[in-house]
Amino acid sequence: MGLAISPASALRRAVLLCLLLIAAPCWADWRGELPKAELVGQGDFTWFGLRVYQARLWSPAAPIDWEQPFALELIYSRELSRDTLVQASLDEMRRLGGSSLDEARLAAWDGEMRQAFVDVQPGQRITGLYLPGRGSRFYVDGQFRHAVADADFAQAFFAIWLDARTRNPELRRELLGLNETNQ
Repeated sequence: MGLAISPASALRRAVLLCLLLIAAPCWADWRGELPKAELVGQGDFTWFGLRVYQARLWSPAAPIDWEQPFALELIYSRELSRDTLVQASLDEMRRLGGSSLDEARLAAWDGEMRQAFVDVQPGQRITGLYLPGRGSRFYVDGQFRHAVADADFAQAFFAIWLDARTRNPELRRELLGLNETNQ
């Protein structure tokens, strides 16, 4: 003896299933892609004594390396335009990359970052997910925003914070969970 389902009940279930499938991406954030990620380190970026953002580095493995995925979360304390974020990133990528980065490549990366970033307000967060050999994914306030399928871009972008030549070595040490003796 089987259970009979009325047509109205079947329709309600089908509509509910469709709504759940449509809404599922809204629930997902970068943590779904790095389910075992733990906080490696955190620190503040300040400019002339004013906190611009708090940075947090998440990874399933510590110490981190460029062969493992990780996430860099920036929680902004100040209002900043997308143009400012993109230009500051390009300037640092250019400085760290030197002659290996031509202007055509930087122009392409400019376009990618303009799709990934937004004008930020205090309390807003942008999280970049580094995917070795594949590129990166960006989330704004936990919502997927844009993927960049360029491994060179991903390495150049995250090097802004993690390269030994970063402009802010103290923040780098804090993010990597290092102190003066084990860097």
